[in-house]
This record gives sequence, structure tokens and C-alpha cells, in this order.
Amino acid sequence: MAVTQPGSEPGPAPRPGPMAGVGVLEIGAWIAGPSASMMLADWGADVIKIESLDGDPFRWILTGGIMPVNAAFELDNRGKRSVAVDLDGEAGRAIVAEFLADADVLVTNVRGPVLERWGFDHPTLLAAHPRLVYGLMTGYGLDGDERDRPGYDIGAFYSRSGVAAAHTLEGGEPPVLRGAFGDHITGAMLAAGIAAALYERSQTGRGQLVTTSLLRTGMYTIGQDLNTIARTGTSFPMGQGRRSTTNPVMNCYRAGDGRWFWLLGLQPDRHWPALARAVGRPEWIDDERYSSLASRRSNAAGLIGALDEIFSRASREEWAEVFDREGVWWESVLSPFDVVDDPQAIAAGAFVEAPHAEGPARTLTTPIDFHGRPSVPRLASPEHGQHTEEVLLERGYDWDRISELKEAGVIL
Repeated sequence: MAVTQPGSEPGPAPRPGPMAGVGVLEIGAWIAGPSASMMLADWGADVIKIESLDGDPFRWILTGGIMPVNAAFELDNRGKRSVAVDLDGEAGRAIVAEFLADADVLVTNVRGPVLERWGFDHPTLLAAHPRLVYGLMTGYGLDGDERDRPGYDIGAFYSRSGVAAAHTLEGGEPPVLRGAFGDHITGAMLAAGIAAALYERSQTGRGQLVTTSLLRTGMYTIGQDLNTIARTGTSFPMGQGRRSTTNPVMNCYRAGDGRWFWLLGLQPDRHWPALARAVGRPEWIDDERYSSLASRRSNAAGLIGALDEIFSRASREEWAEVFDREGVWWESVLSPFDVVDDPQAIAAGAFVEAPHAEGPARTLTTPIDFHGRPSVPRLASPEHGQHTEEVLLERGYDWDRISELKEAGVIL
């Protein structure tokens, strides 16, 4: 829901998203699976979130005064309708089975043994519904002795995949991963796979199983390392701190006001002359200690120290002017608090005004744009079971039957 600026005329209504008309059923919890179906909802799909009578546990994880609102849950569940059903009882599962009969897509990150117990495993459902695109997210894959091992992104994506070790400084402790980091990457992977499967179904008329895992996605993010090791048995240096890097022209530095920035000299010989001029040391361009890639590597520690001293003499804003004038490639290291007010992030469409129970609220968009069709959530993040009655009425249930199911504890 876009906000009209005072004095401006409302433009034409945006076209429906590319997933308009696609019916998605989500049987999932926490973040990774729900983030995939959130993206589909942002793209126009009608997503029904099936929750247990206790609700998605991520709803309650930030309660008790930790945060004023659970904005993290809102991000990954906007645009959906919530139906609360007793999944451990036959009557509740029968309701979900009815929903599956006319769904285009199922998104789930529930572990295999539980899906089998409910009768919602992929062999069973694809045999019954051959047009269904079954999007399954796991921690560790479908095969192997550890396929049913529980795995949040901190475990499967970060720890087991090699990502944590690759970013651990020598002799140091593994840095802590920010919440949902691996979940959101893996969710985007699953959403992309589902879109490809829907395209194939448009050609063949048949659905299929689409699956990804936190482990595989984590491995892909450090694919340069893993593929190099698999092919050659060696690797790029890992666990490097800023003082041990062999390319001082591609490194982070702190300005005199305490703010950090990153030099982006990935092609160090190309970028070295501009940097030498920017720091007032044009003589360094031909200095035998620094004039070549090899000599800068050999003298990296001394050069980093010299640059540290020079950069401490001025603020980041002052260095920004110098860098831009001299053609130095660089970027600021911003905090998340900086990013939400960053003019470029705003201009790039990273935030929109979206529906919320308390009125339009600023929210982060998904990072995919379809020209002329901004990915603006159509619905607010639902309350637990908010749409149970609505969805059942759409499917032909009458109020007497809905009341019976409520009294029997089958629905909320």
C-alpha cells in the first residue's frame, strides 16, 4: 500500500504480481520455510499459513518485553492468511488434506518423520496430487544418516557448512551469526526453485519435488573455497584479519572520527596509483616496496600500518571527498541503524509502506523487483488463526460445521 504524497495525484494501480493466481499452502515454522512463502506472497501468490493450535513458535520467541513488537515474525509472514488446525488429530489433518487438493504449491520445513506421521510426506502427496509443486526445505538434505538431524541456520548453514570456520580469525573464536542470515538465503533459493518448477509445470502439466537445505546453501556461499579445495586440494587463505591480508588495497580502515570504510581494490595494480595519490604519497606509485602486487604482498603489514596512520588524520566524510575526486573505489561500513536511513537504500526501493493492524508501517521489501509491479505486501502479518473461519467458509464449510470443529478443539 503506497503512501500518496500531499498534493500528488495517485498513479495507476500496480499490475498484479507475477505469482497472482497461484495458491500456496505453508506448513512450516520459524524462519527458513516461511521466508520462502513470504516471497511468493510478495510476488502475488495467495498463501495460507497452516499453524498448529499452539501457533508457529517464532510468534512467541520475542515476547516478554524483549522487543515492543515481533517485527522479525512480521517480515517473514506478511501477506499470508493464518489457519490454526490440530495437526496431530485426524480431523485437523483431513481439513489440510482438502486444502492440498486445490493448492498449486506446498512449502514446508517440517522434518521428514513428522511429515510422514501426518501423511504429508512428498511421496504420498505427489502420488495423490501430481500437479503439486512440493517445496521442501531441510537442514541436511534427504539422504544420509543425519538427514533428520534438527538444524537451525546457526547449525547446518553456518557451523556444519564451513562458513563459520572460514570467517574465524586464527586462534580466535567463531563469530556469532546474525539471526535469520542463513534462513533468508535458503528461503530465497527455495522460492526460486519453486518458480522454476511452476514454469516447467506450465509446459508439462506435472508438479514435482523441489528441495534445498541449509547445509547446501551454506556450502554454496563459500563455493569459491569449497570448489577450489575439491578441485585442487588447496584453498585461498581463510581466517584472515585486516592486518594479515595480502592485499592492503582491498581492506577495511578506520578514519579519524572512528568510522570504518572499505577499500575496493580487487584489481590492486589497477587501483594502486589512485590510492597513492589520494593519501598524498604519489611517490609510492613507483616505490619498490609497493609498486607491484608481489611487493605489496611482501610488505603488506608495513603498508597497512602506514595507511592506518594516514587515515586517522581525517574523518570518513573528508576521505570520501578525496577518494571520489581521485577515483578510488571504496564504501562505508554502515551499521543497521545507518542503513534504515540510507538515502541510496531508500532510493533503491528497499523499504515500503505496508499494511499493518495498527495502520501502514514501514517494512523491508524482498530484493526482487518486477518492473511496474512493486513487491508491496497485500496483507499484514496475520494473528494466530486469524483467517481460519474465512478460509473454511471459502471452501464451503457452513457456520454450524465450523462451530462443531471449534468445540471439538480441531480448529482455533
